[in-house]
Amino acid sequence: MSEVSKDSLQKILLQLECHFTWMLMKEDVEPKELEERIADQIEFLPSKSKIRNYNLMAYVNHLNGRKETALENLQKAEEAVQIECPGEIEKASLVTWGCYAWVYYRMGQLEKVQEYIKKVERTCKQNGSTSSYKMKLPHIYCEKGWAFLKFGASYYEKAKESFAKALEEEPQNPEFNCGYAITVYRMEDYYGKKSSAEGSSLEPLRRAVRLDPDHVFVVPLFALKLQEIGQPREGEKYIKQALEKNPDIPYVLRYAAKFYRKKGDVIKSMEFLKRALELTPNSGFLHHQMGVCYRTQFVEMKTAKCHLAKCQMEELIRSCIFHFQKAVECKTKFVYAYLDLASMYAEAKRFQEAEESFQKVFTMTKLPSEDKQQLHFCYGRYQQFHKRSDSEAMKHYLEGLKIEKESFPRKQCKVHLKKLVEKKIKRSPGDAKSFGILGFIHQLDGEKRQAVECYERALEIDPDNEEYLSALWALRLSLQS
Repeated sequence: MSEVSKDSLQKILLQLECHFTWMLMKEDVEPKELEERIADQIEFLPSKSKIRNYNLMAYVNHLNGRKETALENLQKAEEAVQIECPGEIEKASLVTWGCYAWVYYRMGQLEKVQEYIKKVERTCKQNGSTSSYKMKLPHIYCEKGWAFLKFGASYYEKAKESFAKALEEEPQNPEFNCGYAITVYRMEDYYGKKSSAEGSSLEPLRRAVRLDPDHVFVVPLFALKLQEIGQPREGEKYIKQALEKNPDIPYVLRYAAKFYRKKGDVIKSMEFLKRALELTPNSGFLHHQMGVCYRTQFVEMKTAKCHLAKCQMEELIRSCIFHFQKAVECKTKFVYAYLDLASMYAEAKRFQEAEESFQKVFTMTKLPSEDKQQLHFCYGRYQQFHKRSDSEAMKHYLEGLKIEKESFPRKQCKVHLKKLVEKKIKRSPGDAKSFGILGFIHQLDGEKRQAVECYERALEIDPDNEEYLSALWALRLSLQS
């Protein structure tokens, strides 16, 4: 087959609806860890769609350079189609056929590529599609949504859009509603917007639970949401219901653990986590949650100034470090686990290891804004409270504050920075930089007159500073308008 025809095949391949055209980037995940998570779901959730799990597994196999294994999983997806969708085998196979075509293309088997393209083309034609190589089907939007969800926080918005498109076609479909509700909850959990019931995941979760009261993800997440909005008793009812129906499903156990930790029952939380870890020992999420439980115990004892034996406190720190280490071993891009690990190294006065953990995050590329803000906040606290360097702490709080994305860590950066700046001004009233930073904070808070006063004071000390002159000029203009 000539290079020209190979190029024309590629143009067709790019029109197919499958994981290879959904822009799921390898650098955004850890393919080996994701492969293991998908395998766990296939094992522990036998009643859920195996088609999409095998399709996604095949794509991840491909990312890991295992094309033959990818073909094996696509064959399993074809077998699952016969069981799950006996009445619509062709439509249900479109994504699988698209993945087959791409894998064979990467293997150089172009006749096989043509074979699967023809299958897609024939199905599209028979069903009156306006495109020769794709169909706008709600189950494909749904599968796309789950794939985006598996690839992490940077894909959450795309996942939400995909599930919303599926719901436009079938608003009462339980699976589409569950996917949408889980995505909205994940977005809130990640971006820290949990306080208000209005416009939140509450109603999507409630609707999803009504449509599928046995769903292993939705029911416990609904319980957590009820707890977040001040309805813990109602939430606990759903947690107990989920545990009663699925006592040996790790996903139910882990959310039950989170519920009871937030309730204040750390011991019960740890019991659930231990049971879940017996089932999925390589779960970075579970190890992280276990570390958080040990840290909660440590912080409570430290805050209460309990006169525990030194060895008991050290044992709690060691347990935290062990589980946070396991978390980052399992998930090498787990930002929050690295930051938690660094903070516990600092508690143990193992400053070199703390620094190394922080630097691993600083060297990560494509970090979302919220993660960068959290990094600067945690490193600022480390500099302030462990290294006793207010200047370095201020530098990083300011860096976090300058990232223009509203979030909880950004607010924390602002609170801590303001306290340090005000303290420095009291100690050194001739420091122009401190007045400049304070002016910036007032400006962000909409306190324009206070900001003007601070910048004017900064310019009295440093009259040629262009940054302060520019900020002051812009503020005065806004006050006149």
